[in-house]
Amino acid sequence: MKKAGILNRHLSGALALLGHTDLVAVCDAGLPIPEGPVVVDLAFRAGVPSFAAVLEGLLDELVVEAATAAAEVRQANPEVSALLDGFFPAPGLELVPHEEFKARTRGARLVVRTGESRPYANVLLRCGVPF
Repeated sequence: MKKAGILNRHLSGALALLGHTDLVAVCDAGLPIPEGPVVVDLAFRAGVPSFAAVLEGLLDELVVEAATAAAEVRQANPEVSALLDGFFPAPGLELVPHEEFKARTRGARLVVRTGESRPYANVLLRCGVPF
């Protein structure tokens, strides 16, 4: 068994298969999940695991070259908005209308569902390379 890093075998395996420019959607419990991508559902109960904890763990494991979130996060969820700004300082976070964000999730190769139950706790990560 792994001693450190991501222990969930489904998530660890899915991350190992990602390549440059692949999209990873990290989402709250309410975002509609599109057909097609691998889905790793980590939701245990409302708020567990949190969006923040899952995102922080993923960023420890992935090289991310771009991030996209719904523009509505600024008004509807200031806490998550501040969290995203901390992880992706300007101009690192692209904001798009929520309907466009949902459409873009259809291009994700992996969807990681958290137990977050607050609105707009979602982000699309575009994988980069470590060189």
